[in-house]
Amino acid sequence: MFMFLIAAAFVFLWSTGFIVARAITPYVDPNLYLLARFSGTALLFVAIAWMARVNWPRGRDAARHLCAGALLQGVYLGAGYWAVAQGMGAGVMALLGALQPLLTAAIAAPLFGERLSRRAWTGLALGLAGVALVLAPKIAAGGGHDSQWFVVIVAVLAVVAITAGTLYQKTSLAQADIRSASALQNIGAALVAGALVWALGEHRFVASTVTWISLAWGVVMLSGVATTLLVWMVRRGDASRATALLFLAPPLAALESYVAFGETLGTLQIMGFGVALAGVLLARAG
Repeated sequence: MFMFLIAAAFVFLWSTGFIVARAITPYVDPNLYLLARFSGTALLFVAIAWMARVNWPRGRDAARHLCAGALLQGVYLGAGYWAVAQGMGAGVMALLGALQPLLTAAIAAPLFGERLSRRAWTGLALGLAGVALVLAPKIAAGGGHDSQWFVVIVAVLAVVAITAGTLYQKTSLAQADIRSASALQNIGAALVAGALVWALGEHRFVASTVTWISLAWGVVMLSGVATTLLVWMVRRGDASRATALLFLAPPLAALESYVAFGETLGTLQIMGFGVALAGVLLARAG
C-alpha cells in the first residue's frame, strides 16, 4: 500500500510539470524560471542536509552528482520547457517523456543486468506506439516545416538526457545520502539553466501571481518531491520498472491541459493514451 501511494503521488506530481511550463509561458522565459526553481530547491536541500548533518559527496563524486543533475533536470527540462514555449502542447511534451521507459529498459539491460520478461517488453513497445499515435497529429499540423521538426528533435533530445540522468542514479551515486545528493544535483541543474539563460538572452520575468505559485510548486513539489521520488524508486529497484510509471503521466497531463488551457485531443490521440496505459500495466506486471 505504501509503494502504491508513493507511485500515485509521483505520477500526479510529474504530470503537472509541463502544465507549469505552459502556465508560465506568458510571464517568464523558460530557462530563467528553471534557474530560479533549481536554485530554490538546491537551497532547500542544502538546509535539510545541514540540519540532518549528513555526509556530503566530495571530489569526483560531487562532480558526478552535478553531472547527473544537469542531465536529469537541467538539460531535460531546459529543452522540454523551451519546446512548450515554442508551441508544443503540454500533453504532447509529457507523452514524449514517456519514451524514457523504453530507452531506460534498452540501456539498463546490458549495463546493470536488469532482465525484463517478454510481457514487460511488449508493454514498453505498446507505450511507444501510444507515443507515436499522440504525436502524429502534432507533426502533421506543422505541415512538415523544418521549424516544427526542430522543436520535436529538441524534445526527443530532452528525453535522451533524462534517461541518461536516471541511469546515472544506479551507479556509485546511489551510495550518497539522498538529501545531500539532491542538493548537488539541483545545483548541477541550475548551472545548465544559467548557461541557457545566458546563451539565449532570456530576461523576461513578470512577477505575477501565476509566476510565484508556479515557482513555489516547482521548487517544493516538482524538483523537491517528484524528482527525489524518482531517484529513490530507481535506487530501490529496477530502473526500467520505476520509469514505466512515466507512461501514466501523459494522460493526466492531457486532462490537466484540457481543464486549465482548453487544449483538446483528437480521437487518434485518445486512442494513443489508451495504448500507453495498457503498455504501462503490462510493463509493471512483467
